[in-house]
Amino acid sequence: MIKFNPFAIALLAPLAVLAAASAQAADPAVGRQLAEQVCSECHQVGPVATQQPANSTAPSFLDISRMSSTSELAIKVFLRSSHPTMPNIILDQEETDSIAAYILGLAKH
Repeated sequence: MIKFNPFAIALLAPLAVLAAASAQAADPAVGRQLAEQVCSECHQVGPVATQQPANSTAPSFLDISRMSSTSELAIKVFLRSSHPTMPNIILDQEETDSIAAYILGLAKH
């Protein structure tokens, strides 16, 4: 028989609230704005090409969204890791979540 410790449940309840708040924090519109500010020098951010980025070898966000290896976790890990071919951009969790939500939403275009 499993015994539930009311004290442990009381400690874990706020974590569930924080997790739900974090999940709600991902805003694709904010993600697009951030991406236009931080990523558009090298990447085509929008679903339609409006201007040629300086680094035309960087994949567009639309192409990234359609890669078979693209997942929410993969995008978040990539954005939070340093890469030799990318500037060292530091994003907080909410920014990372929002950019990931934006990229994943592009797959519908």
